[in-house]
Amino acid sequence: MVGEVIDLGACAITEADVLAFARKYDPQPFHTDPEAARRSLFGGLIASGWHTCALLMRLSVEANHREGAAATGSPGLDSCRWLKPVRPGDVLTGRTEVLETWPSRSKPIGFIRRRNDLINQHGEVVVSVVGITMYQRRPAAAA
Repeated sequence: MVGEVIDLGACAITEADVLAFARKYDPQPFHTDPEAARRSLFGGLIASGWHTCALLMRLSVEANHREGAAATGSPGLDSCRWLKPVRPGDVLTGRTEVLETWPSRSKPIGFIRRRNDLINQHGEVVVSVVGITMYQRRPAAAA
């Protein structure tokens, strides 16, 4: 339903997680080297934005499982904004808001456009993603 807001759960970020993800997928010094990160404009180690998106994805999938939702993939994202650095020790909470829904004209699926946010322990949105998810549609109720 448009306007519905769902809590996705929370996760904590460790330095080991930040380093492991970045060394494999985003090897920039402010993600992979604590000393170089201290000398950067960030003043310390920060998580890759892609790491935060992966965490948001995990929380979203876990929420779908809890809700019994039949998500079937996504045709893509409308936007992705990294708004605040994520640091080791941060605890991030996910939240999603339904912005729009519509049925497929040719397949037994529906689409939901959502805003998905991760919020740190200070109440600051650190990443905001607007994307579309496809869901299997329930059969119409018999009249």
